[in-house]
Amino acid sequence: MTLERLNEQNGIDSAVHHHVEAVLRRYLTERRADLPELAQTFATAVDTLSDFALRGGKRIRPTFAWWGWRAAGGAASGPDAEAVLTAVSALELIQTCALVHDDLMDASELRRGNPTVHVRFAEAHRAGAWLGEPERFGMAAAILLGDLALAWADDMFTGAPLSEDMRQAARAPWLAMRAEMFAGQYLDVLAQAEGDESEDRALGVARLKTAAYTVERPLHMGVALAGAEADTITAVRRFGTDIGVAFQLRDDLLGVYGDTEVTGKPAGDDLREGKRTLLVSLGLRYAEAAGRHADAKLLRGALGDPNLKRHTVEQVRALLVEVGAVDELERRIETLTTSGMAALDAAGLAEPGRTRLADLAIAATRRDR
Repeated sequence: MTLERLNEQNGIDSAVHHHVEAVLRRYLTERRADLPELAQTFATAVDTLSDFALRGGKRIRPTFAWWGWRAAGGAASGPDAEAVLTAVSALELIQTCALVHDDLMDASELRRGNPTVHVRFAEAHRAGAWLGEPERFGMAAAILLGDLALAWADDMFTGAPLSEDMRQAARAPWLAMRAEMFAGQYLDVLAQAEGDESEDRALGVARLKTAAYTVERPLHMGVALAGAEADTITAVRRFGTDIGVAFQLRDDLLGVYGDTEVTGKPAGDDLREGKRTLLVSLGLRYAEAAGRHADAKLLRGALGDPNLKRHTVEQVRALLVEVGAVDELERRIETLTTSGMAALDAAGLAEPGRTRLADLAIAATRRDR
């Protein structure tokens, strides 16, 4: 189905979502078919990766990239538009890589309401009564499949039918985005290992791990593909950084207060994983400042406890509200959203792209999942 036809039937955002799904499904099917005869057993593992990549997901990254393209003057349809949508669909495979590895590092059991990849392979190991340790096998499979998703993301991006000028324009944000994502992930696990409670570290992780590869660099890619000037790129990146950090701060709240039925993850999972988020940093600082040392001890004790009980989660939730950490995080989300919108206004972008980017920013920072 062509993009124009999708636009007519579903509206443009739905069209982007469906187009990305179709491109991913076709690409993953083709790559599976290309596996050599000796690797056919691996094909069943690839099916698990494909299922993970195609099930759920909001397709935020390609949507921001697409509207960056449109806002910087890119065509709504035609060969260039189709090529751009193919290229930005590769962002979803980078996201797949990040989620598979992130779930493994965090020992998460659920993603989008279903068993995570490493858990699925550990379960297959047990069901088959295979030799060795099920958890170790699940870990190895998740590492390999996450790596494969990253390799195929590169293949998909470089194989998109872009002009050479467009490909070169998008190359810098593409390369930067991958390095920033891994740097942010490392800072995240380092903060957990060191027990770093500083707000600077929490914001640094939010900036690199989420903002850069979720909003800023996809937008950068989109406007670069459309041939945007340096001033426009700078303003768009500022918008993307602020909205991306706000997006992560909202995610931090959902990691503690989110409804499992909506988020697909157990309540309080960020606490069990020992995430040193800005919400946690603020909660500790405010509790200590108020002389609530026992409450600060409770919060520190909850961090990284894999057996954390629901009752303790509820105590931490109440504590973070009482000391004002939740209100402060909401204030910062609002401040970042406002500054991001100001940067968007300064970018001199075209309609309807400018309005759609503003709508996406609001949706990203006020979501419930």
